[in-house]
Order: sequence, then C-alpha cells, then structure tokens
Amino acid sequence: MGRTGPPGLPEATKPVNIYVKPVNMCLWRLMLIVGTFIYGSYTIFAHLCEVDGRIPFSSASMILVTEVMKLIISICMFMPEVRRDGFTMPSFMYALPFSVPAILYCFNNNISMQMQTQMDPATYQVLGNLKILSTAFLYRLIIKRPISGFQWSALALLVAAGVSNSYGGLHAKGIQTAGTIHVTLKGLGMMAMYCFISGLAGVYTEYILKERYQTSIHLQNIMLYLFGIILNGGVWFLAEVKYQDDNKDLAFHLFRGYSSYTWIIIITQAFCGLIMSAIMKHSSNIARLFLISCAMLVTTILSVLVFNLQLNLYFCSAFVLVLIALYLYHKK
Repeated sequence: MGRTGPPGLPEATKPVNIYVKPVNMCLWRLMLIVGTFIYGSYTIFAHLCEVDGRIPFSSASMILVTEVMKLIISICMFMPEVRRDGFTMPSFMYALPFSVPAILYCFNNNISMQMQTQMDPATYQVLGNLKILSTAFLYRLIIKRPISGFQWSALALLVAAGVSNSYGGLHAKGIQTAGTIHVTLKGLGMMAMYCFISGLAGVYTEYILKERYQTSIHLQNIMLYLFGIILNGGVWFLAEVKYQDDNKDLAFHLFRGYSSYTWIIIITQAFCGLIMSAIMKHSSNIARLFLISCAMLVTTILSVLVFNLQLNLYFCSAFVLVLIALYLYHKK
C-alpha cells in the first residue's frame, strides 16, 4: 500500500535535535576515510589534466556531467525505498529551498577548478582550511552555535597559517608549476570567495537536510542535483555560445578536452558529493571540515610523490599551524 507522500516525508518540517547515523560505525569510518582520500586527490588530478598550464576542458561541462552522475546514483539508491513505501512527488515549494545550495555549489565548483591554475595543489588544500573560519562564524549567526575560547584561538591560528602560506607563495621565484609552492593575487581573491561561499553552502545545506530529517536523503539529493543540472547546464550553454565565436566547429561538444584524469575526477567527485551529504545530514559540518582538513595531509604527500613538490619554510609553518588549529578547534 502506497504512502501519502514521499518516503520519510514529514507532515511538518521541523528541526530535529538528535541525529542517528543509519549505518554501522565501521562503515561510517570507512566512508570518512574514502572521502578524505577523494577530497585530497581532487586537486592532484586537476593539475594532471592541465595542458600548457591551462585546463583543456570546460569546468561547467565537467561539473554538469558530475551532477548527472550523482543524480543517477541517487535515483538508483532511492528506487528500493519507492518500491517498498510508494512515492508521491514533492511540491515545488518543498523542493525550492534546495535551489539555494545548488546555486552556491554551482559557483564554487566552477571557481574551484579555475583556481587550480593559480596555485599549487598543496597551497590550494592548506588555504582551503580557511573555510573553517567562515563556517564557524556562519554557524554562530545561523545555527546559533557558540564558539569556545579554544575555537577562537584555532581560528586565529588558521588566519596566521593563511598569511604565512600566502606570503611564501606570492614571493615564489622561477617557473611556477605543481612542484613549487606558489599562489597568485588572483588566486588569493578566488580562494577568499570560495571559502566564504563554501561555509555558507555547507551551513545552509546542513540546515535544510536536518530540518527535513525524516525525508529520505536520496530524495533530498535528487532535488538538489536536479537544480544543479539545470544551473550548470545553463552555465555550460552560455560558455559554449561565447566559445563558438572563435571555435565554431568545436563548440557544444560536451566532452571536449576530456582525458582519463577528467573522468577520474568526475567519478570520484560524484561519490564525494554523496558522502558529504550523508555527513551533513547524519553528523555535522564539523565532521565535514575535519575530513577536509585531513585531506591536506593526503594532498601534500601526493604532491611530493607525483610532482616532486619542494616545500618551503612558510608552507611548513602554515602546515604546522593548521594542525595545531585543528587540535584546538575540535578539543572538547
């Protein structure tokens, strides 16, 4: 017998104070470990895609394909619930709040790929920890979560780490490659926008996922990714209209410039998005940020192994400051 609404869709949406992870702890920990390695490898594969110092494909195309893949996976995971419980289409007004994080992620995912040409992978990951700063302030403003003295100290250390790494990167000499610590002024500006929007998107996404906690996470993901496909599809179309002015024969080829590394990014980022949704629904942005911070270790090690990265004193100082900040921020 079918239900009167989507599986798990509550009659009234209200915040839930207790969230129980729907998987055993071993599987949960495995998911966190996999998510850490995927997140840490993203910038490595992005740099491996580069041709003559530029990204050879449309970032909007890559993100659009990733959103489609996430939607397909979410539908496949949702189908057993539909067969068991039945399904009623949610109203447009119920789905509309998911358009907000879709807009934020559309912007951030595109700028994230473009940032790869402005800095090395390790710098990208270290500076990316500044999103802890924006997330903490937005947690305080939106979810009214207090910030302890230890956490304020941690945030100050993160700022110091960002200054140290940025100073060393801006003064880098010689050819700037993935194997040298470097960052441009443009890259710093992009990173500042990226971290603020990432914090806003993370806090808002956690809020709406938990406000509708009884709704299946797969249905919530489907609504989010449908908006993502529409938005990224529009961005890709507009970019191709502009591109065809100079390259008429190559315009509107969705997979133009793709390599095996591009497909690895698409597949891994699709699963990373699903993992992040599960973390934000069943845990919190704090766990998500801890995963992202641990990914800094993965990126640095891979950069040394793959690109023979030469570390400088400023980067090492920033790295240590971030580790101390992580300890203080998560100190009970």
